[in-house]
Amino acid sequence: MEGPLQITFRDMPPSASVEARVREQVAELEQSYDRIISCRVVIETPHRHQHKGRLYGVRVDLSVPGRELVIGSKPSQHHAHEDVYVALRDAFDAARRQLEDHARRERGQTKRHEPPAEGRVARLFSEPGYGFIETLDGREIYFHRNSIVDGTFEGLEVGTAVRFAEEPGEKGPQATTVRPRRKGHASAAGT
Repeated sequence: MEGPLQITFRDMPPSASVEARVREQVAELEQSYDRIISCRVVIETPHRHQHKGRLYGVRVDLSVPGRELVIGSKPSQHHAHEDVYVALRDAFDAARRQLEDHARRERGQTKRHEPPAEGRVARLFSEPGYGFIETLDGREIYFHRNSIVDGTFEGLEVGTAVRFAEEPGEKGPQATTVRPRRKGHASAAGT
């Protein structure tokens, strides 16, 4: 790290053991990403009257090439943060994830989310509660009534356009989520 590590204690007395833990956590961050320019850590407790112990908040500000990363937890969000070491662990875990994402972006390895697959309901079996989707490329994908999102199994008809997420199943591909397409969907009951 180019600059010195800055550790600030707010509304609480400084602690040598907490400072040592922060230094360990920062050293681990530097091992996983060696281009950290500077790091500032703020550990605080709020001035509130609480029935239980004080909750700790930790903020980690990291300067890296081309970016400032600010990671923090508010003291009121997690009762597990009544322990300053748990609050530190959680903040530095989040910092590590953000550094990993930053490093992937630098290498051009950003995550790409595939759009959901599309198809139409090809067959329905009402009593056992399952059916099959015909994909745009002609394959059939099994789905269970519990896979339906934003609708009901009873609301499906053969020919209903759907979007779905697919994964391998015991007997072939299956849809883990099925969303009926509402766009342009006209009800035949009104005619």
